[in-house]
Amino acid sequence: MSHILELNNISCGYNGTTVVRDFSLRFREGTFACLLGPSGCGKSTILRAIAGLEHVSAGAIVLDGQVVSSSSKMIAPEKRKLGMVFQDYALFPHMNVMDNICFGIRKKDKTTQKKIADDLLDVVGLGDFSKRYPHELSGGQQQRVALARALATDPKIILLDEPFSNLDVELRERLSLEVRNILKERNITTILVTHDQSEAFAVSDMVAVIKDGQLQQWDTSYNLYHDPRNRFVADFIGQGIFLPGVLKDPHRVSTEIGDIRGDRAYDWPVETKVDVLIRPDDIKPKEDSPLKVKIVDRSFKGSEILYTLALPSGSNLLSAFPSHCDLQVGETVGIDFDLHHLIAFQQ
Repeated sequence: MSHILELNNISCGYNGTTVVRDFSLRFREGTFACLLGPSGCGKSTILRAIAGLEHVSAGAIVLDGQVVSSSSKMIAPEKRKLGMVFQDYALFPHMNVMDNICFGIRKKDKTTQKKIADDLLDVVGLGDFSKRYPHELSGGQQQRVALARALATDPKIILLDEPFSNLDVELRERLSLEVRNILKERNITTILVTHDQSEAFAVSDMVAVIKDGQLQQWDTSYNLYHDPRNRFVADFIGQGIFLPGVLKDPHRVSTEIGDIRGDRAYDWPVETKVDVLIRPDDIKPKEDSPLKVKIVDRSFKGSEILYTLALPSGSNLLSAFPSHCDLQVGETVGIDFDLHHLIAFQQ
């Protein structure tokens, strides 16, 4: 499978400030990828550079084998065979749905335009909405029109810049999966920018975690959660706490709750001080366990309850118990550990 898009050591920014520096990433054709990171990390700047809306000061962007951006070259956005869907949808308010979708293909004859638009309206589930105007549509419907408009030009890549962030949670989850399915069926390479981990995990084949304009890890959602490459990724992805400990052998760390063993070896010297990542799903209730902890907080999540547990030392753990295990703040509970992955970082 070929790489349809390559970012080769690019640097870019705006107003004289470099936001992204020496950033490299390659996207395989048909991949649904996500750029994930905290606000201000540079993910939208990267997307805009791919689109041709931001210049790169160093490195090169290669699209389908052609350099489209470098310090000395800039192919116009409309010549890159890209589709882009923005956070605010960017529909033309004075145009109806049909005309909005046809805007990028307005040089084609009217019959061809109408056929493309009608087909896409059926794809996005808005077959009866061609004559409506944006103000007559809900946010989710406007987003579908924006997607249809992006697809009308038959792009090689679709760029999605936080397109679901203005929608309510239930609609956001449903629409993001629908959009993924539409794009996967067409084998269109997709790059989604979001700060919402749940959204990224639900739709993406691969996720790039970004911090301060630097790539921290490019991996599957599963590996980001269970095998974070560095402490930032471990802390940023999912929930969990770092429990202090001491390395006793390559596979074993001694902590205040006992020895923790895992599926990997660390080559640090014995007695190295480390922090072990403990996820909420690593902790299970066990009635006859000698390790007792006190519940100091709880948050009902529906299928599970997230408890904050105080260890005898005063350190806290997070645990996700099935919701039928209904415990109250102040109660004491026995716990056991079910760690399949030993994730440790030097202090």
